[in-house]
Amino acid sequence: MLIKRKSIEAQANTKAGPGKDHDDEAPPKRAAKLAEKRSAAAVKTPRKVKFAPVTLSEQDGVRFLHFGSEWVQGAMRIRKPDAIELEYAQQMMAWMLFVETPENIAQLGLGTGALTKFCYRQFPQARVTAVELNASVITVCESMFKLPPNDERLSVVEMDALDYVNDAAHHGTLDALQVDLYDATARGPVLDSAEFYVACAACLKPEGVMTVNLFGDHPSYIKNLKAMRFAFAQVLCLPEVHEGNVVALAFNQPRTLDFPALSARAAQITATTKLPTKAWIKGLQTK
Repeated sequence: MLIKRKSIEAQANTKAGPGKDHDDEAPPKRAAKLAEKRSAAAVKTPRKVKFAPVTLSEQDGVRFLHFGSEWVQGAMRIRKPDAIELEYAQQMMAWMLFVETPENIAQLGLGTGALTKFCYRQFPQARVTAVELNASVITVCESMFKLPPNDERLSVVEMDALDYVNDAAHHGTLDALQVDLYDATARGPVLDSAEFYVACAACLKPEGVMTVNLFGDHPSYIKNLKAMRFAFAQVLCLPEVHEGNVVALAFNQPRTLDFPALSARAAQITATTKLPTKAWIKGLQTK
């Protein structure tokens, strides 16, 4: 989701942010809270969703996906269909700094399939799953955004992301989880509760990483950060891009930021993928 408006709240995205750190909370107490949240999430009634029309536009060799409005839900440079065009989407790959050889990667929200295609091509050893509730988005990605067909490594499934993360079969299976869930109103992620993020944390392996696209210029930014800080042991944010998008990284286990090692890893990533990893390191250093 490309957000055009200037973010005010996102200027503080590298600070500690709202919510209480887990360090002052005894592990048994936190574990009990997590169990309670998971139980509550499991009994929630299904969401009722109304889909806006899926529309397309093109400019300067780039094809854009919309949901019947000016808001951009994703983009693809037509001559480079497997490249990640938008900067925020490139930042969604920042988990690569911490996970070098993923075996299982999932995206919640397909968009134009940019993350799905990139992960599928870049990590031939990994299984890649994309979860998308809107069947029309899947169809458009296949016909207009070069999404490859499902095979033994790639699964694009029509499913509610909330159902996916609440399914115990997915718990403890993911090395990387990328969450980009917006609707036509662009008012913030459509799933943003503590229960949702607790379920996301449950899906990750102990060393796994979640990246989330947040809308800095909206009250949902603070709400999401607070919910993530409840569910995860550590949450970091990269600087705002596109005048609104803020990508957060969440960890089940706290990470020590060894910047010489991270910089070396970033250089490797850039050499093989051309992703602008120096900006990621700089952003983490200003936290």
